[in-house]
Amino acid sequence: MLTEHGMKSLTQAEWQASMVNQVAYIKPVVENGQPAFSVHAADGTQLAIIGDRETAFAAVRSHDLEPVSVH
Repeated sequence: MLTEHGMKSLTQAEWQASMVNQVAYIKPVVENGQPAFSVHAADGTQLAIIGDRETAFAAVRSHDLEPVSVH
């Protein structure tokens, strides 16, 4: 489908597929009674649980991905 500006409108599946190798989502969680941060691929697959936000962001960037906070 083309938008009024002549650009293709992406479906949710197309959007997710385009972002799979570009971003990782980071959200606060509680793991074993302790605060932590869960790292997820664009498709929702959990990649890691890391003890603090700064380390989670650094880990994502070290894999050439862009971290995105999810609340």
